[in-house]
Amino acid sequence: MRLFEKEFSIPALLEEKNMLSHLKASLQFQLHGDLSPVRMAITESNSNQYRCEFGVIEGLGEAGLSLPESIFEFSHKGVENTDSFNAVLLVPTGIGSEIGGHAGDATPIAKLMAQACDTLITHPNVVNASDINEAPENSLYVEGSVISRFLMGSIGLQRVRSNRVLVVIDAHKDELFANAAINAVSAARASFGLNCPKLIQLDPPVKMSAKFTQSGRAVGEIENLEYLIQVLEENREDYDAIALSSVISVPHHFHQEYFDRQGTMTNPWGGVEAMLTHTISSLFNVPSAHSPMFESQEIANANPGVVEPRMAAEAISLTFLQCIFKGLQKSPKLITDKNLMHRPGVLTASDVSCLVIPDGCLGLPTLAALEQGITVIAVKENKNLMNNDLSQLPWVAGQFYQVENYLEAVGLMNALKAGITVESVRRPLKYTSSEILRESESNQQKKMGS
Repeated sequence: MRLFEKEFSIPALLEEKNMLSHLKASLQFQLHGDLSPVRMAITESNSNQYRCEFGVIEGLGEAGLSLPESIFEFSHKGVENTDSFNAVLLVPTGIGSEIGGHAGDATPIAKLMAQACDTLITHPNVVNASDINEAPENSLYVEGSVISRFLMGSIGLQRVRSNRVLVVIDAHKDELFANAAINAVSAARASFGLNCPKLIQLDPPVKMSAKFTQSGRAVGEIENLEYLIQVLEENREDYDAIALSSVISVPHHFHQEYFDRQGTMTNPWGGVEAMLTHTISSLFNVPSAHSPMFESQEIANANPGVVEPRMAAEAISLTFLQCIFKGLQKSPKLITDKNLMHRPGVLTASDVSCLVIPDGCLGLPTLAALEQGITVIAVKENKNLMNNDLSQLPWVAGQFYQVENYLEAVGLMNALKAGITVESVRRPLKYTSSEILRESESNQQKKMGS
């Protein structure tokens, strides 16, 4: 069983009416054999084509497994629930975002945005900072595939008091790293009450390697998934969430180069981690998160010096585990039963007031919001590798906004929450338009004739 990335172009949809259906239909001509998509991004688009990159899994059918639904499964939300104001904050993994592309450096953005809404739904790439996770109290921590399915209308989210977190790590050849992971679990249990029913060392481990696509996105390849899936199936009654930690193979020089380039190098580890958690959460319908393990003591003991602040959290940790333990402890339950999705306390796409993304990011969450009628706020300051003009999508009036920075985004959120037009707080204020509509002579004659 193997996870890897496929790149291809899809013809642009001339009328731009339903991009989700168009992408799904086009994908059937591109993927052959036992391949199932688990993740996607449109890295570049123009009037002629969409340049797409799909994370795909091979071998599910041979193993007698299948994903519960297509990544394109869509259910229209219907009316918006205005009882509360809830936002989704997304910074896609592996696209070199200026803010949120390193080590939890979008956490201040999350805390700022959380003040403007009742619930903030976000994902590990935003708040994971190695041994630090300062996610706001009113936030929900879910990985990327869950956000996609949530916005597509196929699942709901329900708050929990706590989760039983199963921890699965590589049976590392150096005992130091296995012991460090065990001590990390013990520290979490003792300091913030983590419920960890079991820690499993996987032998043989999953093989993960990081790569970059032509667009520069960080992705990767994953092999030997069969044993991990078998272990998760055998222990399914014992956990509500899954914490994973494994070695990710990268060229040796990446470790120092990542710090030396002071934030200009896309984090090479996050993309392949996202491919794994998308797959695991989709297969088992539970929250999951991943942290990398050091390959060797030589790499762990290397001195990166004083590093760029956005990646400093990664320079001071040995296991990188505490952030995912803290996030998964109260990560919401995934509600897949349609009959339960309308119960009190279950959030669905109908409860989402807006989606905030870096400008140019075009994937399932953005397309789902487009189809659902959810307001989308694109932040220009958060530059990244994606090359898409989001303003060209077929938004309805007042559905899409481009703002300069996250401070402006929060101001816009407050305007939406207050129910006032953005134009009313800007100057100059345009004159009110007025027109006279005169009834046609034919209509007047018809009335006279009747």
